[in-house]
Amino acid sequence: MTKTSTGDPALSLMTTPVRQLIKRTPVTLPPSASIQTAAQLMSDLRVSSVLIEEQGTLFGLITDRDLRNRVVALGLDIQRPIADIATLAPLSVDIKAPAFDALLLMARHNIHHVPVLDEQKVVGMITATDLTEQHSTSAVYMAGDIYKQTSIEGLQQVAAKIKRLQQNLAAADASAYNTGHIITAITDALTTRLLQLGEARLGPAPIDYVWVAAGSQARSEQTAKSDQDNCMVLDDRYDESQHGEYFKALATFVCDGLDACGYIHCPGEMMAMTPTWRLPRQQWLDLFARWTSQPDPKSLMLTCVWFDWRAIHGNMAMADDLHREVLQRTQGNSIFLAYMVGNALTHRPPLNWFNGLSTLRSGTHRGTIDLKHNGIVPIVDLARVYALAGGDTAVNTHDRLESAAASGAISEQSARDLRHALEFLAYVRIQHQARQILQERKPDNFLHPVEISNFERTQLKDAFRVVASLQNILGQRYQAGRF
Repeated sequence: MTKTSTGDPALSLMTTPVRQLIKRTPVTLPPSASIQTAAQLMSDLRVSSVLIEEQGTLFGLITDRDLRNRVVALGLDIQRPIADIATLAPLSVDIKAPAFDALLLMARHNIHHVPVLDEQKVVGMITATDLTEQHSTSAVYMAGDIYKQTSIEGLQQVAAKIKRLQQNLAAADASAYNTGHIITAITDALTTRLLQLGEARLGPAPIDYVWVAAGSQARSEQTAKSDQDNCMVLDDRYDESQHGEYFKALATFVCDGLDACGYIHCPGEMMAMTPTWRLPRQQWLDLFARWTSQPDPKSLMLTCVWFDWRAIHGNMAMADDLHREVLQRTQGNSIFLAYMVGNALTHRPPLNWFNGLSTLRSGTHRGTIDLKHNGIVPIVDLARVYALAGGDTAVNTHDRLESAAASGAISEQSARDLRHALEFLAYVRIQHQARQILQERKPDNFLHPVEISNFERTQLKDAFRVVASLQNILGQRYQAGRF
């Protein structure tokens, strides 16, 4: 693989442990401490936040922004307890995690302080400033810009920077895994902000709902070339006559907003603005039950989209519970899994009879290789089958393959080979798109073999052979009825 590393320390976040960024013991107070006490402590210690502990457990946190917005601006009595102004049950990161996880939390949720836990014990705090010192907050600050916008036009201006972000990541030799997570974090932020603006325009939602991403966004595997796949899960109290117009308007506002920001409307209309994909929870469950019990070609296609599922905004627990319930139906469902295997084997790597590269023979992209549909999708399909067979809640393809190896669904070596093949194919795709962006061309997934070196072409063939081999093994297992 050709390296073009710029030595940018931004990418060290994947290997830098959270532990390494902790600069001091945690500054903590009990929930009953007064606002004045907290402000005095923050001033004395020159910190921008205080963690709130109760009986050794993280209760919440307050920041200097809370003191400004929730106390001074409202004229609140400074003798009131800090529990009154705290962010309760804040998002946190494990001390053994890479600092990259903290970056993603900040980028996705527009936060600047992340508590660090060792199991349940509070051990420190990471701030956006700590990550700034690692020169890796472009995604965090881009997300911050997104949450400051009050119009579609403003969001468009920020979204226009995504191609440049991918270009910079490619130039810095970022892994495809990291690039996918960072680009997707920006998509998540845009989606969330559009929902916030939609609710500000239409008023609060009349019942609980959750906005769910599907496809590559759900898997955190997006690049600068992405359309949108999304849906809404509505509370079972949903009544079309009372609530229908509200959720239709909200979904349309968000989907049109994403389209304006460069995430084109799904050609198959698999979007929340389509009534079919804006349903109460029980109707979603009935739909999944029908797809798994009577898997016709259309059901299998829809399964491939909607079983890659991740909650973005709203009542997150509602989507997570539904996802787990659906997975219980697929685990051990041998007939459904056999059909899924057959469907997965329809996407074959582009190899000819002599194990050489086979390019497209006709059409606009004649002479190229479709890196997405003939390279990455077959691996995504394999990993999805392993996840459905094992009832695994992981959605990211890399994570699914790791789980499959841990459960014994495939060998450690096979999982490693597939992960490496996926990383290489996705890396080649990202570099290909970065070259197109540099040339001011629209990024796509079609690679002409002459774009890469002989060495890379050899690696490309090796990656395709790995995929073909694992497809054959899965096919044999299916034919032998071993699900």
